[in-house]
Amino acid sequence: MPNAHIAAAVALAIAAILALLEHFAAGAIPLALLVASRWGAIAAIVWVALRRRSLTTWILVAMIVGAEIGHDLPAVATELRIFSLIFLRLIKTIIAPLIFATLVVGIAGHSNLRQVGRMGVKALIYFEIVTTLALFIGWGAITVSRAGEGIRLPPPVAEAAGLSAQAPRTWQDTILHVFPENIAKTIAEGEVLQLVVFSVLFAVALAMLPDARRRPLLDLANSLAETMFKFTNIVMLFAPVGVGAAIAYTVGHLGIGILANLAMLLATLYVALIAFVALVLLPVALIARVPIRRFAAAVAEPCSIAFATTSSEAALPSAMEAMERLGVPRPIVAFVMPTGYSFNLDGTTLYLSLASIFVAQAAGVEMTIGQQFTMLLTLMLTSKGVAGVPRASLVILLGTLSSFHLPVEPVFIILGIDELMDMARTSTNVLGNCLATVVVARWEGEFDDRAAAPPVEVA
Repeated sequence: MPNAHIAAAVALAIAAILALLEHFAAGAIPLALLVASRWGAIAAIVWVALRRRSLTTWILVAMIVGAEIGHDLPAVATELRIFSLIFLRLIKTIIAPLIFATLVVGIAGHSNLRQVGRMGVKALIYFEIVTTLALFIGWGAITVSRAGEGIRLPPPVAEAAGLSAQAPRTWQDTILHVFPENIAKTIAEGEVLQLVVFSVLFAVALAMLPDARRRPLLDLANSLAETMFKFTNIVMLFAPVGVGAAIAYTVGHLGIGILANLAMLLATLYVALIAFVALVLLPVALIARVPIRRFAAAVAEPCSIAFATTSSEAALPSAMEAMERLGVPRPIVAFVMPTGYSFNLDGTTLYLSLASIFVAQAAGVEMTIGQQFTMLLTLMLTSKGVAGVPRASLVILLGTLSSFHLPVEPVFIILGIDELMDMARTSTNVLGNCLATVVVARWEGEFDDRAAAPPVEVA
C-alpha cells in the first residue's frame, strides 16, 4: 500500500512539473508527453483506488478520469453523456416511491401527531431563516463584484422573444401549483412539492385510522422504504460510471473559452457559496453541537454525487442513509429531508438572487433597492418546490425576469457556464438539507450522539 501511494505521488508530481513548464514556456514540452504524464498520474491514482473498497473514492477517481477525457477527447466525452443519463434515470425511479414511503412511515408511524406538527413548524422556520440569509448573501456578492457590467447583449432570438412574451405566473397560480390534481401526473412530471403535499395528507389520514386498519398500510410503506434503500445500493454501484461520464460531458461540452464576465460571475457564485457555508451553515452546526468531522465524512458521498450530476435528487437516497447512520432517527430524516428539497434549497436560492441581479446589470437596468428586494422576495416564493434536477432553476429565473420586464438574453449567456454553477449550488443544497435534519433532530432532543461518536479502538 505505501508503495502504491508513493508511485501515485511521484506520477502526480511529474505531471504537475511538466504542466508548469508548459505554462511558462509554451511549446517547450511535446504534447504527447504532457498527455502521457497526465494519464500516467491517473493510472497511478486508479491503482491506489483499486486497493480501497470505497464508493466515495471511486466517485472522486471517476471525476478525475472524466475531466481528463473531456479535456483530451471532447468529441468522445460528449458521446459518453448516455451513461450519465442512464444513471439519472435509474435514480429518478427511486425518488417518488422513496419520498412517499418514508413520509408515510415518518408521519403515520409516529405515536404523537402533535410532535410531527411541532417538528414541521420548527423545520419551516429554520428553512425560511437560512434561505433568506442565502438570498441576501447572493445579492450582496453580485452587488459588490458587478460581474454583469460591460456585457454587450446579442440581438434577441425568436426563442428568447417567445419566453419574454409569456404571461408571468400570478401568486394564485403559484399557490395552486402546490396542490396535486393527479398523483400519477405528479410522479410522471417529477413535481416534488406536490408529491410531498400528497404524501403528508395521505400519512395524516392514515394516522387517523384505528391501529388494526393502519398497521397493514404502514407495514407496506415500511417495506417499500426498505426495498427502495436496497434498490439504491444496487443503482449506486453504477455511480462512478455515471458521475465520470457527467464530468466528461461537462468538460468536453464547455471547453475553456469562457468570457471574462462569465468567469467573474462563476467566481462570484463560488465565493458567495463558500461565504454562506462559513458564515451561516458552520455557525449553525456549532450552535447545534453537530459532530463536524463525522458530519463532513457522512455528507462527502452525497455532495460529490450532487456536484458531479448537478442533480440533488440523485443524492437524496444516499443523503438519507448517511444521516440515519450519523444518528438522526428515520422519522425525522423521512420528514425533514423531502420537505427540505422543496423549501430549503440554499444554493439554488443564492444562485437565483445572484443571477437575477446579474441580468439587470448586463441589461444596463438600474433597479432601486426596493425593486431589487421585491424581486428577491418573488424569487424566494417562486423557488419553493423547484425540482431538484439539473437546470430546473432556470425556469424560475426566466419567469421572474419576465415578471419584472427584464430581458432574458443574459440568461442564455449564463447557459454557457450554468453546468459549472449548477454543480456548486446543487451540492450546497444537499449539504444544507443534511445539516437541517441534524438541527431538527437536536432541536427535538432525538439526535443519537452515540451513533455519531467515533468508534472506540480496542487494543
